[in-house]
Amino acid sequence: MLDFDELRELAADVRIFVDVAEDKAEALRAVIAAYDVVLAIFPTEEGMGLHVIKGSEILDRIANSRTHAMYSHTAIAVPDLAHAKALKFLTVPVDQRIAA
Repeated sequence: MLDFDELRELAADVRIFVDVAEDKAEALRAVIAAYDVVLAIFPTEEGMGLHVIKGSEILDRIANSRTHAMYSHTAIAVPDLAHAKALKFLTVPVDQRIAA
């Protein structure tokens, strides 16, 4: 079960980390590389939307096995789903982007 308050707090921490960095793009790449699962969160009419930036395989494995697994996770706040999809595309390895 997702804790939306925790995701908001994680996203706030990421925002602060990126804001204080000289190279904001590199800071964002470092955050994404450091965690097993990275979720983008964004406002929707229903409340909060989620999009998996990294770690969908891990989440699928957990869902299919119906077990608990240890994994690190964080969240990044973005304005909308389009930005979440763009962030996911821009942070996958180049060879995977070409294959898509």
